[in-house]
Amino acid sequence: MKVAIYCRLSEEDRNKQHATDDSNSIQNQKAMLLQYVMEQGWELFNIYSDDDYTGSDRRRPEFNRLLQDAEQRKFDIVLCKTQSRFTRELELVEKYIHGLFPLWGIRFISIVDNADTANKGNKKSRQINGLVNEWYLEDMSENIRSVLTSRRENGFHIGAFALYGYLKDPEQKGHLIIDEEAAAVVREVFTLFAQGYGKTAIARMLNDRGIPNPTEYKRLHGLRYMQPATKNSTLWKYFAIADMLSNEIYIGNMVQGKYASVSYKTKICRPRPKDQWIIVKGTHEPIIDRDLWDRVQALIDQRAKPFDSGELGLFARKARCANCGYVMRSSKSRGRHYLQCCTRHVSRDACEGAFIAVDKLEQMVLAELNRLSAEYLDKDELERNIEFCGSLQEKKSSLKSDIATYQKKIAEYSKGIRELYLDKVKGLISESDYREMSQDFITERDRLEHVVADGEKQLSEIEERIAAGDNRRELIEQYTNLEHLTREIVDTLIDYVTIGKRIPGTRDVPIEIHWNF
Repeated sequence: MKVAIYCRLSEEDRNKQHATDDSNSIQNQKAMLLQYVMEQGWELFNIYSDDDYTGSDRRRPEFNRLLQDAEQRKFDIVLCKTQSRFTRELELVEKYIHGLFPLWGIRFISIVDNADTANKGNKKSRQINGLVNEWYLEDMSENIRSVLTSRRENGFHIGAFALYGYLKDPEQKGHLIIDEEAAAVVREVFTLFAQGYGKTAIARMLNDRGIPNPTEYKRLHGLRYMQPATKNSTLWKYFAIADMLSNEIYIGNMVQGKYASVSYKTKICRPRPKDQWIIVKGTHEPIIDRDLWDRVQALIDQRAKPFDSGELGLFARKARCANCGYVMRSSKSRGRHYLQCCTRHVSRDACEGAFIAVDKLEQMVLAELNRLSAEYLDKDELERNIEFCGSLQEKKSSLKSDIATYQKKIAEYSKGIRELYLDKVKGLISESDYREMSQDFITERDRLEHVVADGEKQLSEIEERIAAGDNRRELIEQYTNLEHLTREIVDTLIDYVTIGKRIPGTRDVPIEIHWNF
């Protein structure tokens, strides 16, 4: 029997000699599992080891390599110290341990908690372990979130990177100190803007002098920084200057909580409304004095020009240069709006540039959208079969998904209670253990049943509102045979558009539309 050993550790190991060394805890897991393999007389195929990864991280490199090798049936057994070392997600327990592994002819064993798929009698205990591990993840996430929120509310800096112009204080955790070299650039940016220079002009001046932008500065000085996603990442840009001029951290106020994670199961974050940001005043030494800050904010307010009578530009933040990847800026000439790559304006020879009239881009997008509509959509069939009612329909879909998830969990808790009762009757667990273990299931099941009842009530109300205002045809018409786009339509249908340089000798501008569907 060929055995694949899997080990995982989620905490930083303080005893590491080098960053590439396995931790002592990982070594202990390996020693225990290797001893078990020898005692059983099995053959070791490979050891897969993920250090410093949580049990909910599906991107673990060795974990995914193990799954690929398992699918190719390179071994017969997966051996772990505990089931939670393999995963803490009940969904993955069911998908792999109880689903795909048996199909692939692979046995799963964990030593400490006696999980063994060859033993049909302990499947319930594996599922209970999965539920407990799932609760552990959720509770741990909430605990960490509450601790971090509390520290933010008390003015401590929480984050891997200090803002450009500051350094993390080595003597006081959560405190920022001024980085004088970078702070001098920050003061110059504020001063130049107060003297009347524009944001693009300031970026060009810094680039002409060879001053590295914040990301490149941190890289050159060995500081932690976020990897850039675009080309020409060493250049100052319009938006870098704009963000700097409006950041209150430069006047000594700690501003955090601008983004929040979608779920404890994912690292994806979403922006939060400004009224939900956590702002604590006077937490560190300011780089910009209050008088200069107030003058700059007044100038920003004066220069803010609404696009098209106060509306956001049609393709604002949606149009990107195909060459350098940066967001294109809008401009106006003789009453006509244009989009252009700002990179060529902030540094010579940095980008070949991209330029297009907004109305021309609109017509190109409309032509492609109408082509897709004619090719793939049948309006009459859509009207008959799709209940399409804008935001109400989205709320209904989201609510139904949530209710289905809760009902699935309720069924899992009910099943767990029944199986625990059977274990008690068979004498596998004591009466006291049964009461203690089942009480958590019952409490959580009852809570979710109330949540489902409230959700079904909301669902009924939404369906009544949809029925009362059935505007399916109008909404379908909104996205077919269009003559003009609106910002709402662009937001709904388009992720982004890349725009290239005009083809020489023609008036054609290459574009590539990335749809949201």
